[in-house]
Amino acid sequence: MKHILDGTLVSIHEALVRREITPLALTQEALRRAKANDDNAFELLLEEEALAFAQTLTTPEPDNLLWGIPYALKDNFSTKGIETTAGSDILKGYVPLYDAAVVERLQHAKAILIGKTTLDELAMGGTGMTGHKGVQTNPYDPTHTRQIGGSSSGSAVAVSAGIVPFALGSDTGDSVRKPASYVGLVGFKPTWGRISRYGLFPFAPSLDHVAYFTRSVEDAEILLSVLAGQDQRDATTLTSPFRPLNNVPSTAKLAVLKPVLDSIKNPTILKAFETSIEGLKHAGFTVDIVDFPLPLLQAIYPTYMTISCAEATSNNANLDGIKFGPGYEGKTYQDVMMQARTNGFSELIKRRFVIGSFVLMRENQDVLFLRAQKVRHQIVNALQTIYQTYDGIYLPAAPTVAPLFKNSSDRLSHEYLIADSHLALGNFAGLPSMTIPLGFEGPLPFGVNLMTRAFEDDRCLAMGKTIESVIGLRNLIAPLGAST
Repeated sequence: MKHILDGTLVSIHEALVRREITPLALTQEALRRAKANDDNAFELLLEEEALAFAQTLTTPEPDNLLWGIPYALKDNFSTKGIETTAGSDILKGYVPLYDAAVVERLQHAKAILIGKTTLDELAMGGTGMTGHKGVQTNPYDPTHTRQIGGSSSGSAVAVSAGIVPFALGSDTGDSVRKPASYVGLVGFKPTWGRISRYGLFPFAPSLDHVAYFTRSVEDAEILLSVLAGQDQRDATTLTSPFRPLNNVPSTAKLAVLKPVLDSIKNPTILKAFETSIEGLKHAGFTVDIVDFPLPLLQAIYPTYMTISCAEATSNNANLDGIKFGPGYEGKTYQDVMMQARTNGFSELIKRRFVIGSFVLMRENQDVLFLRAQKVRHQIVNALQTIYQTYDGIYLPAAPTVAPLFKNSSDRLSHEYLIADSHLALGNFAGLPSMTIPLGFEGPLPFGVNLMTRAFEDDRCLAMGKTIESVIGLRNLIAPLGAST
């Protein structure tokens, strides 16, 4: 028998308003599930704080859809008085003095934070394998041999395992949308600047988005209504408000990028994708296969790595063992920094900082960093050409189901360079982009992605509802999740 916590935000809210359950009972159940889960989802549980806050919520607020609902937060968002490490040893013991903007908004909405979730170290990674708390595993796989993806790995576990109905993450290349595909969730990244990034630890600010996991598109829309808005502390936030569309568009034109589709070899995913296209056409949508310059698609991964590593190296220069990080003895600043970074960073982070430093060397900037920026500009221009005719780009979110930990991708293959990397297009251009469950290969889910024009978050979500309805997969929870 399903628990109220297994429902959507609307169904949970209605149960709270009818007093069928209390915020305290919901929080207790969420904490029980979190403790029972063995996928390594949490950096820390905030049991005492969550229960204390839940006890103060005694009068339901009918117009506040997040009132009394538990959630989880990726541990690269600043939380006042609560240790925040971003999955790195160099930040062990760091306790922020302020809350991130999204935490403030959720507190105001009286949602209940039950814990900070694990992630790839400093949000740099796509496997859920590099954080200092170890590997995060996929709730759909009882053998714990399959990835959940990253970097927002713990938040993906928390929602897919039924611990909470929504969880926040960050998305720099596909860090929410790819894991969402691997665990049958909705993963939504709005337009760059739609949600304030104040208090989000920066990885690559020109690519970083606040993003989140839900179990339905409607829930994603509800969350954006709460989280969106201008913030004077983040100069990049949009001044235009977000308002959901009252009606789902009955017609829309979607483009399928032929080179991306051609790079996907999995027959189950391709068949499910073709079936969804037929369903969308029957619903009134136009779906066309269109071309896209192959060299630009092949350049996604190297362009992303060049820009993101350069920005990350600059942004994390303060992690030096003096301003942040554990203190070490040394005769010079360089001695202290060397020890702090040698002991505080994993091999992956060190490699990325070496790449970033090399890219930013004066003699290399023109040939590497500036060239990558020019390629990014060409990619964005090519996307804008498509959006002159089409309302959205529609593609499988990933070329496979969740991969085995022991399998390593050939990063020079078309499947990796294109099919495994195309979600970064949305970060290059700052576009709203959403992964929706598409189907299953055996017990393992996979998803589809919709990406629309900048600032059209309302239309993206509205079209997403149609896609979700056509596919028929909604409110999925792993059968082996903590709810059992």
